[in-house]
Amino acid sequence: MVEYTQRPKSRFLRVKCNDCENEQIIFGSASRKITCVVCGRTLAEPTGGKSTITTHILEVLE
Repeated sequence: MVEYTQRPKSRFLRVKCNDCENEQIIFGSASRKITCVVCGRTLAEPTGGKSTITTHILEVLE
């Protein structure tokens, strides 16, 4: 018997800052502006649903 389970549409992302090369894990549907913890550059901005990512995505985490 096959069980069907729903997976969430939101994911965690490993991103790299364009300025200082710092790697950071962020939530893909964040409700607040996300900044780099090292240099303060904006990494993602909320849009009401999924965030607008303004940096390089290295990996999508499950």
